[in-house]
Amino acid sequence: MFDLVYLKSMIHHLFSIDSPSGFTKNATAYLEKEIKELGYETHYTQSGNLVCTINGMDDIVYGVGAHLDTLGLMVRSIQDNGKLNFEKIGGPNLNTLDGEYCRIYTRNNKIYTGTILSKSPSSHVFLDALTRERNEENMEIRLDEIVYSKEDTQKLGIETGDYICIDPKTTITENGFVKSRFIDDKISCCILMGVLKYLHDNQIIPCHTFKFIFSTYEEVGHGSSYIEKDIVQFLAVDMGCIGLDLSCTEQDVSICAKDSSGPYDYDMVSNLIELSKKNQLSYAVDIYPKYSSDASAAQRGGNNIRTALIGPGVHASHGMERCHMDGILNTMKLLYAYMMQK
Repeated sequence: MFDLVYLKSMIHHLFSIDSPSGFTKNATAYLEKEIKELGYETHYTQSGNLVCTINGMDDIVYGVGAHLDTLGLMVRSIQDNGKLNFEKIGGPNLNTLDGEYCRIYTRNNKIYTGTILSKSPSSHVFLDALTRERNEENMEIRLDEIVYSKEDTQKLGIETGDYICIDPKTTITENGFVKSRFIDDKISCCILMGVLKYLHDNQIIPCHTFKFIFSTYEEVGHGSSYIEKDIVQFLAVDMGCIGLDLSCTEQDVSICAKDSSGPYDYDMVSNLIELSKKNQLSYAVDIYPKYSSDASAAQRGGNNIRTALIGPGVHASHGMERCHMDGILNTMKLLYAYMMQK
């Protein structure tokens, strides 16, 4: 049904573009180019969200959102030894970042590489190498440059406020697993693009007009706090959580009944459940008490809309994440069914 070659290529290309919150221009430019090649119109909001319009049989407008921004880090200060202190962008699990490669983007368009490390990085040297807490105070960036002082690093052009982007290490296995950082929520952007490609290839017009919104500040809480006033209901496509008493697996499309922002619209959720049953999709209905989405932000922003949330099951969120093509395809099928109903 869907073009899997296109989908996998989209995953590899989009995931390779660094895009922590507020540093998303390269990623939005890539998606804008891909969307225009499919023949759809795009525009930007003032905050930088990319919007694609899919004209329907009528003028009733539904919104579908996925966030393009990811977690990341930012240079807080330069130490006397030339290494970098950092602050988090969003909520990355720092325990999983110890030893990860990164890229530092300066304001004068230079890119340097480095490694995220504990300040007690060697068991041969530091007595607390295994026990030192992994947090902003106890971790640093080791640059792949010959620097031994603050002045050495400053001469490279690195300054406070520069973005530090983490290597996603994206891999698609032969048996369908997608392993990468920032599956949350780039996989949903790829899902939207895969559905858009299917509509284009088969010259399908949905019943209503749809606006696909690729937001750029979700990880810091306000990605889709503004949405255009003609949108009457908004479906966020974001990862589904796995673990504890949750029923979602990597093969499922998750339908979230409630998260930290409260319950989603009862009728929309019920409709998504019925569409999943009707189309024989593998799905799970769950509650995510430590989660919020672009739909949450849209509600908090005062938009007069109904909202719901779906997405593929993702393991180890905000760490080294993993999902499966089965869950991705089930989410694409549910989104397509949602778009085709009257």
